[in-house]
Amino acid sequence: VQLQASGGGLVQAGGSLRLSCTASGRIFSSHVMGWFRQAPGKEREFVGAIRWGVGNTYYADSVKGRFTISRNKTENMVYLQMNSLKPEDTAVYYCALDRRGLSTKDYDYDHWGQGTLVTVSS
Repeated sequence: VQLQASGGGLVQAGGSLRLSCTASGRIFSSHVMGWFRQAPGKEREFVGAIRWGVGNTYYADSVKGRFTISRNKTENMVYLQMNSLKPEDTAVYYCALDRRGLSTKDYDYDHWGQGTLVTVSS
């Protein structure tokens, strides 16, 4: 499976942005699609994830209530809708696929997109 994230850009604090992740290849109901981010000088961190089959979503506390993950199974796409953005949300955002189930650890994810930069200005 190959993943490609897109949709990053520059946005003012309080604004919104929607990231997309296109997946090529077969995705099974047991798979989990996750979003991670890495800010400059910091470790990569879990943002949220969605179970491909049932669509259950999970979020890091830092984005809960502001970010929403959804997927389009027909088009093999996953979205990260980001609202009420803050300067601390500035990071490179990655989509990733976990074939074994839900995890918040990046080393559990098997496939990664190339990342898309989100910059939130104050």
